Amino acid sequence: MTEQSANYDQRDRYDALMDVIRNRMTVRAFDAEYEVPEEHFSLILDAARHGPSGANAQPWHYIVVTDPKIKQGIADYFVAEQRFRAKLKMKFPTPNYSGLATAPGLIVVVSDFRWVRAFPTLKDDTSELNAMYIENAERILLQSVAASTMSAHLAAAALGYNVWWVTAIGQEKAQNTMKPLLGVPDDLSILDIMCFGPPLKAPYKRWKKELGDIMSVNKFDMAQYMSDDEMEDWIQNQRHKVMYKDAENVD
Repeated sequence: MTEQSANYDQRDRYDALMDVIRNRMTVRAFDAEYEVPEEHFSLILDAARHGPSGANAQPWHYIVVTDPKIKQGIADYFVAEQRFRAKLKMKFPTPNYSGLATAPGLIVVVSDFRWVRAFPTLKDDTSELNAMYIENAERILLQSVAASTMSAHLAAAALGYNVWWVTAIGQEKAQNTMKPLLGVPDDLSILDIMCFGPPLKAPYKRWKKELGDIMSVNKFDMAQYMSDDEMEDWIQNQRHKVMYKDAENVD
């Protein structure tokens, strides 16, 4: 093996990273007595700022929330939304959002959709062609923020914490409720909330698909394609079985 090829076979670094990735486990109830050291917030967000982004625009901002009243206000919104969904009979296995109020670490992810102008679009153009480019630019922005946020999650996991990625905040009501709590300007958007801390009880690893179920080579493996009927059947009959399925329970 040449010196150059050895640089691209650092399996020890890969194994260390995979140990963090495999052990990044979601919990929704935390030890409320634990206090996150201030340094840990900085370490986690230092990882986030190194995330890749389109045009290197870095279209993200992170709000560290330590005020119990603000945490409770955020939790109150989600608990009310949970009850509203139940009335709508969505039949979606929604988690218990009350744990948001007791998360030792809580970070709100904010972005500004004006950043889409930094990506390939036709300026001051309202054509259908430009609408296509704007849609793609919005995807670039969301992918960029997601990459940064995932870096934060992995950093928290590397420190030994369990995490919770809260994403159900696209509704206008959610934005109108939480922006005043956090002092977020109207023309910005709250995209995600990240909670982390020691778990209230021992976590478990959720079931994941096997590599062969998610990978194709050169061309899409049509054996992995789902028809509309198959997708609907999965949503109706399988979704609730896998959302919280223990990796140890593979039946």
